[in-house]
Amino acid sequence: MSDQSPTATSGQESGGTSPTPGPGTRPGPRPGAPSPAAMARKATPSPAPAAEAKATRASDPAEWGRVDESGAVFVRTADGERQVGSWQAGVPAEGLAHFGLRFDDLAAEVSLLETRLDTHPQDARKTRASAEVLAEQIPTAAAVGDLDSLAVRVAAVVERSGEVEARARQRKDEQRSAAIARKEELASEAEEIGASSTQWKAAGDRLREILDEWKTIRGIDRKTDDALWKRFSKAREAFNRRRGSHFAELDRNRASVKRVKEELVERAEAMSGSTEWNDTATSYRRLMDEWKAAGRAPREADDALWKRFKAAQDTFFDARHAAAAERDAEFEVNAEAKEALLKEYEGRIKPGTDLAAARATLRELQSRWEEIGKVPRDRMGPLENRIRAIEKSVSEAADTEWRRTDPEAKARAGQFWDRVRDFEEQAEKAEAAGKSKDADKARSQAAQWREWAEAAENAVDTR
Repeated sequence: MSDQSPTATSGQESGGTSPTPGPGTRPGPRPGAPSPAAMARKATPSPAPAAEAKATRASDPAEWGRVDESGAVFVRTADGERQVGSWQAGVPAEGLAHFGLRFDDLAAEVSLLETRLDTHPQDARKTRASAEVLAEQIPTAAAVGDLDSLAVRVAAVVERSGEVEARARQRKDEQRSAAIARKEELASEAEEIGASSTQWKAAGDRLREILDEWKTIRGIDRKTDDALWKRFSKAREAFNRRRGSHFAELDRNRASVKRVKEELVERAEAMSGSTEWNDTATSYRRLMDEWKAAGRAPREADDALWKRFKAAQDTFFDARHAAAAERDAEFEVNAEAKEALLKEYEGRIKPGTDLAAARATLRELQSRWEEIGKVPRDRMGPLENRIRAIEKSVSEAADTEWRRTDPEAKARAGQFWDRVRDFEEQAEKAEAAGKSKDADKARSQAAQWREWAEAAENAVDTR
């Protein structure tokens, strides 16, 4: 912090003189190495340096020091007045300003340490060491300013650095513990995947995600980190071995599947020209079930075999569809014939009027119906429903006639009338014998049986 110019001296070099200046020149201090305060001044030049220095200065040097008649420069502290140098280059105010700038440099260093302690707590130990060095320099510093407050600030940095260091160490320990815990979680997850997962793609993707996250986790000591890395690496290798074995076995199985599907393709191609429509269609369905059950062959081979299998199927079913279309065209003629037949007979068959004639006409209709032959599937239902309606009307009329003329039903009705006549005869005999009470009872029973007889006759007639 000392200025080695011949006109400004520090410490106890009071009364020093400068070499004789040349004509027309004014001697002054030579600049030393640029200080932070000097750099700040250079960044913002001003035509009034004295005024600017006062505006940006940490303290007013005139308040804390003086220059006597001999050029000795003094600074006032709590311990008294101390000479810090001498000024022989100009007016006393310039000397005070010069040593005030040295104080500003010290103040800038203190501010830098205070800021560093707040912004870089992890470097608290280094900051404290720098503050301790600065604390030793302040009592003898060749500077003019509030050195006492500066010393207090430096002491505060030294004192507070211990607390900051402890908190930083605690945070570092907490971060280290959290980082270790997270890597242990990731290692455990990787071990579970490596030991049992068979979701090969999803598991492989997850292991890559774990690795990416692993690389971002820092702050763990080398020994612990190496141990955790070995766990993760071992788990990943175990998964890769199992996956490799799986796909190797899969390749072997797919070679076997390829042979099975080649046989299925040959069978499908052999049947493609068959005209046994129903049986061959059933056989193709069975072949499809076998194809699905066989599994996957190697992709290229599987795709090629499927094209052949599908082509054979399409050949057969296209032929069947063509034959069905031809048949349906023929059946459409039959449908039109049956439609005309129904229109012809629906008005002629009247079982309620003449049951015997209706039966004969129905047999004639049924015979001609069968001779026409098959109709298209979509026309079959409506046509069948119409002829079934005619057959049902004749059948119901026949049932009604049979119930009406049923001999057993008529016999039962006759038996009821016989009972009526028996009770009437009993009533006449009892009346003739003077037995009125017995006569009334017999007439009552005769009336009951008469009701039953009439009901039986009505049932026969309404069948």
